[in-house]
Amino acid sequence: MSEDKTAGAGASQILTDLGPALLFMVTYNLANRFGDPADAIYWATGVFIPATLAAIAYAWFKQKRLPPMLIVTAVIVIVFGGLTLYLRDPIFVKIKPTIINLLWAAVIFGGLLVRVNVWKLLFQSAFPALPDKTWTVFAIRWGLFFIFLAALNEYIWRSYSEVFWANFKVFGMIPITLAFMALNLPLLMKHMPQDKKDQPAPPL
Repeated sequence: MSEDKTAGAGASQILTDLGPALLFMVTYNLANRFGDPADAIYWATGVFIPATLAAIAYAWFKQKRLPPMLIVTAVIVIVFGGLTLYLRDPIFVKIKPTIINLLWAAVIFGGLLVRVNVWKLLFQSAFPALPDKTWTVFAIRWGLFFIFLAALNEYIWRSYSEVFWANFKVFGMIPITLAFMALNLPLLMKHMPQDKKDQPAPPL
């Protein structure tokens, strides 16, 4: 996998997370304020599904390929969003982030169990000098972080109002993820070749 494709895969994942999440939040708040609050989650879900598919289509247009996890994300969004709308039960869209984060954790730790470091496969071209031991630490960190995000999502939607959960998806989860990425930069930069240290690191 080339460095451009690696960075593109990371950017595509961020696009499919951030763009639809912003539209979900905006739609939810508008529907909650100007319509029936009981229907806000369904309006937001109805926008979220096509927004995710549009983001994935854009990723395909830019890269001419789709990472497997983006395809899995689309399937989960369609299935759980569709169940939310069909059954008129918001629990499905609320547990969708939990399922996706646990899936990422399972892929990482499952790979490590069979001696395949998925994170190394995805980002090795961007950090070719990173030793195997550090790649393992890096993968474990992200695996545990995905489990943390899954647990946090479960806690938020079960403990707080639906309005709080809908807004926390953007104003909570995304800043937490960006902060975690920033905390990992020193580990990556330590092993980056000198001629690349002045270049911005690819999104993860």
